[in-house]
Formats: sequence, structure tokens, C-alpha cells
Amino acid sequence: MDNLAARLKFSFPTGHIWLGEERMILLHRAAFGSFRKELVSTLGMERARGVLTRMGFAAGGRDAELVRSLYPNASDAELIRNGPLLHTLEGIAKVEPVRIDVDIAQGHFFADVNWLHSFERGVHQQIFGIEDGSCCWMQVGYACGYISGIMRRFTLFEEVECSLEKCRIVGRPIDQSDAAQAEPLLRYFRADPVADQLLELQHQVETLRYSIDESTEPGDLVGTSAAFRDAWGLLSKAAKSQVTVLLLGETGVGKEMFARALHKVSSRSNAPFVAVNCGALPEQLLEAELFGVQQGAYTGAQQSRPGRFERAHGGTLFLDEVGELSPSAQTKLLRVLQEGELERLGDTRSRKIDVRVVAATNIDIDAAVRDGRFRRDLFYRLNVFPVTIAPLRERVEDIPLLVARFIDKYAAREGKRVRGVTDKAMEALRAHAWPGNVRELENVVERGVLLAPADGQIDVGMLFAVAPSVEEDAADRGVDRRGNIAARKADPVERFIAHCAAEGLGLADVEQLLVDAALARCDNNVSAAARELGMTRPQLRYRLKHGRREDG
Repeated sequence: MDNLAARLKFSFPTGHIWLGEERMILLHRAAFGSFRKELVSTLGMERARGVLTRMGFAAGGRDAELVRSLYPNASDAELIRNGPLLHTLEGIAKVEPVRIDVDIAQGHFFADVNWLHSFERGVHQQIFGIEDGSCCWMQVGYACGYISGIMRRFTLFEEVECSLEKCRIVGRPIDQSDAAQAEPLLRYFRADPVADQLLELQHQVETLRYSIDESTEPGDLVGTSAAFRDAWGLLSKAAKSQVTVLLLGETGVGKEMFARALHKVSSRSNAPFVAVNCGALPEQLLEAELFGVQQGAYTGAQQSRPGRFERAHGGTLFLDEVGELSPSAQTKLLRVLQEGELERLGDTRSRKIDVRVVAATNIDIDAAVRDGRFRRDLFYRLNVFPVTIAPLRERVEDIPLLVARFIDKYAAREGKRVRGVTDKAMEALRAHAWPGNVRELENVVERGVLLAPADGQIDVGMLFAVAPSVEEDAADRGVDRRGNIAARKADPVERFIAHCAAEGLGLADVEQLLVDAALARCDNNVSAAARELGMTRPQLRYRLKHGRREDG
């Protein structure tokens, strides 16, 4: 229990409670009772039991993942035993195993367990009075979820006794259970439509969804923050016209994704979307790439070829880092925007072009105009409809959606299943400054997917190559042996142990370090050092002599 209790941290400055990397909450017993009563009143006894059973199953499954991650080398018995310990630590009930047989490799499991002082039985009895039959619905779900997670196969528990003093459950894998007895219990694990009204509402929602003009949907973009909605609200209005759009924002905020989304919802969506990074091409090749080349225009131009503008005819041309255009390219771009026509390099014939231009830059374009590095008249042409894409640090609400999108993307590429990120990992992601914005977040999640165990979660250590300075205040508290919240004194010890393990130091080495440190602090006064180490002077003398003899 001490080992698990050491994983429980209370961070008063930030308002977090951590169990490993899972964020926990303290919930008033009365609040849970009110919730239970509302469920029963609204859904009826059977549906309420199903909801609470599935809640418990989810909690048990998360605790199983936590235990597997904390103790990867634990024996079968230790993995199973940690479930009851967590149940006790979390204040659910005092768990008293009567009999447990387990062999995970063989798929064998049987448990007969008592719960003493079940909080759920007490809550139910207080609200509904004394009732026969099972009342510990969430706890049964938890037991099923935890053991199923450890066994990697669905395990069903049944509450065979339930009273204030003692409740008793019996569990075994579903394929080892009696089908007739198991079927009535299995219905509580199946998702259940809550009421006919909800079905009708669902139908109405679907009807409304299809009635929405698809031109306002943001395509592959995801986000819920006010900054995201503001930017997309402006772009969705621009999509209905042919106006030139200028996207402003830091590098990596996703300007090309916004440009692609704008193209997809515009009237030009069936025509090409062509992107070019003006800052990635050498100056001598940029004009040829943008406007095309006529045969013989320069040495090596053995045939004519169209530029990006011509390839995007009828569609959208995205000019990223437009602030990096040379003065000559700026002049030609201005003509295209003004006249709707261009000339290939080495050609005198003008070609009509129908292209919607979306430009983007991460520089201070106003300053570039003032300094003479960017044409003022071209700026006015591009700046007809400016839209600023906020940096990721200003739209933290979008991070969970982006993380889920990137996990799906890279998990599919790697052919593995990843169950999202731990709560502590999400806190670290939300706290990070993201100088590289969405591009940096995508790279971090890709790394996490590669390092995550199959069918597991991504934790903090898997995300960043260099551990982020996630604020974990010195005022964090743990639980001492008496169950009191006390200052976390284990952290320096844990760091010392980790250092010793990394350096390959044995027990004798560690003992010698402690002795040497005590002597140094006490100016080589053996009596004082012995008192500091909690031993007698002769005992310390013996260790000093023994250590020197071994060294000799």
C-alpha cells in the first residue's frame, strides 16, 4: 500500500490530484448520492445501474493500465493484488480477498472477495432504504474493468452478498462463466439508449446536420477555441467570394491547412489547389516556378513548361512566405493580381489566368513595407482580406482535438492502437509554450505514438526528447503512513535512488557515500557522524574499518 500511496500527489498551487499520471478528484459522498438519485429518477433503476456499472468499468480499466505501466515486471499475483489496494486507497471499500487463483498466460482467473464498509452500499441505503440484491453497481463495474484490463480478456463479477457490514463478489472470465447466469448481468455493460426522447432528438440533430450548408464546414481543420472560431468565421465568409486572402501568423500555426480548408469550401473546390513556398526556392528559380518558362529562355530550358499559376488555373494558388519574394517577382505578381494575366520567362505573349490567390507570411509585413523590402502597392493588393491565425499557446483548448487527430494519423501509419495520452501528459501539452506551434505539436505526438506501448497510452516521458519544465510545485503533498497529507519528502530520495541505479552503485557503495557525507558534515568527528547516521560510535568504527579493508 505504501508504494501505491507514494504515487498519490496533491498539488495545492495548481489544484491537481495525481495518481501516477492520472488526474483524480475528491468527490463528496453526498454529491455522488445526489447524482445516483438523479440517475434513478430520470432513467429508472435498471438504466441507472447500467450507467454506473459502465462508469466503474471505465475507471477499473484505467487503473489496470496505470498498474501495468507502474509495475511492468510484476508477477500475476502482484498485478491482481494492486486492484484491491487501489480500491482501498481511493476510498471505495476495504477489500478482503477470500480466494484468488490467477494464471494470466493460461487465461485462468477466479476470485472470491469481500468488501467491507462499501461506500456505495451506504449511499444507496441512505437514499432508497434497505433493499435486497446488489447495490454496489459501480464497484462491480470497477472490478470487471480492472481484472479485464489485467487479464486482457473480459472478466465478469457478480455481487452475491450486499449489506452495510460486508459485500461479497465472485468473478471469472466470461468464457468460464455459466451463460444463463451471465446474460442478465451482461446487459449492464451494453450501451443503452436512454429514452425515446433522446432518439427523437438524435434524429432531429441528424436532420439539422444535413441541412447545414457544407460550404461552412472547416474540412480537415479541428478546433473549438474562440481564436480558431474567429479565424474560420472570417475564412468561411471569404470562401463565398473571389477575394484575395492574406493569412498572417507565426511559423507552424497551420496557415496552409487553413488555405486548403478555404479552397475545399469555395466554389473552386473541384479545381486544383497548388501550394508553393516562396522562401524555399532559390531566387533564380522562383520566377520560373511561379510564372513558367518558354523554351530557350535560358540555357537548359529545352522545352516550355507552365508555372504554378497556370497549374492552378480555375483553382487556388497558395503563396507561403510571400514576404520572401524578390523585387522582380513582386512586380510580376502585382501584374497578375491587377490584370489577371502573366508572361512566362522568355516569352512575350500574355496568358489569361483565373486564379484565386491566398498568400501567407510569418514576418511583420507592415515593417517590410516601411523598410522598402516589400512593394506597398502589392501589399495593398494582398491585404484585401487579412486573417490572423493565432499561435497555439493562445488556443490551448484546441490541443486535445489536435492531439487526437495526430494520434489517429500516426497510429494508423504505424499499424498500432494507442489509447490517447495520460492526464499528466495532457497537462504537460497544455502547459508547453509551443514555439513551433501546431507543427511542433504534431512532431511531439508522432514521437509519442512511436514510443507508446501497443494498446497503451502516451505518457509525459514519451512526448519530449528533452523533458519539459512542467511546473510541479515544491508544495506538492503525498500521503504518509497514517493517511495524513504530508510534504512530499520522497522526491529527493527517489532522485538519489535513480542516480545510484544509473551509475550502477551497489549497496556497499551507497553505504560508503552516506558515511563519507556524514563525516564531511561533522568535520570527521566519528561520534557526531554516528549520531547523524543513527548508529553507535563502535558500529561506525567497524564500518570504517571494514570499508578500508575491502578497499585494500
